[in-house]
Amino acid sequence: MVAPAPAPRRSIARVLPAHPVPAALTMLAFTALLYVIEIVDRVTSLGLENDGIISRNLSGLWGILWAPLLHGGWDHLLSNTIPFLVFGFLAMAGGIRQFVGVTALIWLVSGLGVWLIGPDRTSTIGASGVIFGWLVFLLVRGFFARSLAQIGVAVVLLLVWGSVLLGILPGQPNISWQAHLFGALAGLLAAALVARADRSKRPVPLPGL
Repeated sequence: MVAPAPAPRRSIARVLPAHPVPAALTMLAFTALLYVIEIVDRVTSLGLENDGIISRNLSGLWGILWAPLLHGGWDHLLSNTIPFLVFGFLAMAGGIRQFVGVTALIWLVSGLGVWLIGPDRTSTIGASGVIFGWLVFLLVRGFFARSLAQIGVAVVLLLVWGSVLLGILPGQPNISWQAHLFGALAGLLAAALVARADRSKRPVPLPGL
């Protein structure tokens, strides 16, 4: 009689990336790219901050691709740096392919939300929509996965960064609550889709075996 092989650890139930050093280096490189872009914007006359999302303007749709890479100055970028690094690193726990899919969904949905209901004649830029999406993804995926470890991480994140979720409420000057709100909704959707895909990969034991 051959004992069944142990089931592989579900990717959604991981707390940290399976290969933490490459994951950390990837996020550091991603963050360095944001700083390089900001340096270029500061030392040239390109005016990259004007290439963000311009709501309900067809040419402004291109800004959905670039907006998370652009920032309105060093203070803006610095305020996003730590959560960008931490949330992005933790979101890699399911592997690089899952991370790319989750990030792409958040990136696009957040940007489309800004384009649909953002302020007129304004270029909206910044990585905060993606950051909000990652945060909500990390907060809820443990419940979808029924993972106590992931729920524990969510509790810690909520205690440390929970107050930033107020950014989904309108009324704060120079804050794109639209990007935050749609990024958060995309993070919720991403967690549900990842959990559904994870469940579909689990082996189903045959009766009597």
